[in-house]
Amino acid sequence: MAERSTAAVDVADDSGKQPLTAQADQSTADGVAQNRERDTDNDEAQEDSGAGGPAKTSPPELHSGHKLARRYRLEECVTRLDGFSSWRAVDEKLRRAVGVHILPADHSRARSVLAAARSSALLGDPRFVQVLDAVEENDVVYVVHEWLPDATELTTLLATGPLEVYDAYQMVSQVSAAMAAAHREGLAHLRLNPNAVLRTSTGQWRIRGLAVNAALRGISSDTPQRTDTESIGALLYAALTQRWPYESDAYGLSGLPKDIGLIPPDQVRAGVHRGLSELAMRALANDGATASRHESACTTPEELVKAIGEMPRIRPPEPAFTTPPDYQRTTYQQGTYGRPTPHSGVTQPVPPPPPPPLQSRTGKALKWAVSALLIAALGLGSWQLADALLEQDKQSDDTNRTQTTDGGDNDKKDNKPKPVKPLGIQGAQEYVAEGDAQHPGDVGLTYDDSTTTGWRTSSYTDGPKIVIKPGVGIVYDLGSDQEVSAATLSLRYAGDHTTIKLYATDSLSSSTPLSSMKELGETTTNSTSAKVTVDKPVKSRYVLVWLTAMPYSGHDSAHYSQPGYKQAITDIKLLG
Repeated sequence: MAERSTAAVDVADDSGKQPLTAQADQSTADGVAQNRERDTDNDEAQEDSGAGGPAKTSPPELHSGHKLARRYRLEECVTRLDGFSSWRAVDEKLRRAVGVHILPADHSRARSVLAAARSSALLGDPRFVQVLDAVEENDVVYVVHEWLPDATELTTLLATGPLEVYDAYQMVSQVSAAMAAAHREGLAHLRLNPNAVLRTSTGQWRIRGLAVNAALRGISSDTPQRTDTESIGALLYAALTQRWPYESDAYGLSGLPKDIGLIPPDQVRAGVHRGLSELAMRALANDGATASRHESACTTPEELVKAIGEMPRIRPPEPAFTTPPDYQRTTYQQGTYGRPTPHSGVTQPVPPPPPPPLQSRTGKALKWAVSALLIAALGLGSWQLADALLEQDKQSDDTNRTQTTDGGDNDKKDNKPKPVKPLGIQGAQEYVAEGDAQHPGDVGLTYDDSTTTGWRTSSYTDGPKIVIKPGVGIVYDLGSDQEVSAATLSLRYAGDHTTIKLYATDSLSSSTPLSSMKELGETTTNSTSAKVTVDKPVKSRYVLVWLTAMPYSGHDSAHYSQPGYKQAITDIKLLG
């Protein structure tokens, strides 16, 4: 576990056993390079007095420079609370920064922290900050995790204002999909707040403290999916309004005015996207709020992913064009380089303009000679052109005696190729024939006119042909029946054996079996682009792009993908 790539952190939030909706955290997160210790005096006073603390065990006496397992050198303590401490450290074996949580082995939560850390490490989902090691040694329990020096907390991002619509959409899409995957494996977060959500320098969103944050605090829930879903709704509400959706202030955000209840984000701030506003209310509805437009509440992350997939696609903002500054001529270009600078107040004589070119007697003669040559050339060329046209007319008359004009026109009309046009994609949904979905929250990134984002498959051990299922793919909705003649795809991973098939189907649902679909075409490529051509164009509203074989590719840190047989679709165009 300790051999994974660089990165991350977890957060030790305060507020004891209070749920997210009741009270906000006041302590720090340990894992973003620019953060420093932010624990409050009240937290440490509470620990020292023993009031409200679950354990009276004193934290181990540690200091900067101390080494764990002769490998992890402690550098800076970023949190010390409730009998445990969190540190920024250095893995001297792999020469990288890591984060470490430390607590005594006889701490009342030591067993649960170890169990939570090991369960989180087994998930191995790169959308979460990864646990690298979880060890009990020398009467100390410590958890080592990634350190993300290039990541920024959502708390810091919201300090300057609400997020842009596209950024908020990406945040809730990626966080919801990640939590849905975690809950399918039986893992919950229970402390999902703006301190636990990070945006990396590549624009990806990552979640830290999965299961570990709650274990460090001794927090549990009878309805973990509802708790995490409500937390995602609160994150989206804060991203849209820069307000915390409860009466208490939290995470540097002001709460809502008292006695007015939970009002929709588009009533708190002008210009809020209506669809995202309704989505936030549907996620928060499990705490007594009413969903907008009488839509059903979302009580699990999986339901949130489905609701996001049904929304109209939100495109990234167009890049702003800035007019370049006017060209400034320098004194050197004006021919004054090396001349003395004129004294102020002294009028400088204006040099007379140079004479126009070719105004001398020789120049005039040269102009007349060139003009005469041009006239002669034009005359000769006109005579030759007229002679060629007459000869062509004579040949045309002979030909017309054996062929009719109408027949010639029909031949030209028949040979004229039909123009190809791109078809507008109105929506998409991942098609799951067997087993688990790949990344359903990212299907909209395949037709956002950007090749830097996309949908990717899981990394498979066996290949190149997918063994454990018949294939993976996406169904696209064209809005109405359209004549489909081809599909062009931009892919992320080059290599042999990328096999793509095109099917016409009758709905977005995965309930329609492949055997009842009409196969339109197939192609195999070894590059990062592919084109599937339909021999005979077919009319269909729904088109399935289906991958049955994929190349082998190594670790991809930009897309959080492990080595294996895999592929990613970054852009697709359906042609008619």
